[in-house]
Amino acid sequence: MALARTPDSTISDLLKIILAIILPPVGVFLEVGLTMHFWLNLLLTLCGYLPGVIHAVYIIASR
Repeated sequence: MALARTPDSTISDLLKIILAIILPPVGVFLEVGLTMHFWLNLLLTLCGYLPGVIHAVYIIASR
């Protein structure tokens, strides 16, 4: 059974996605903290901006 989305969580996710487009590691950090996903996103962003953005949006949208 899926959890109900509140308007606050939807706005929060939207703001995180906008932030993830500007600075991908910050968006991931706000979603998951200093976990493996943050460090992976930092590495992807350093290797290429677009892979970092794609990974950040995926992490935020999947949670």
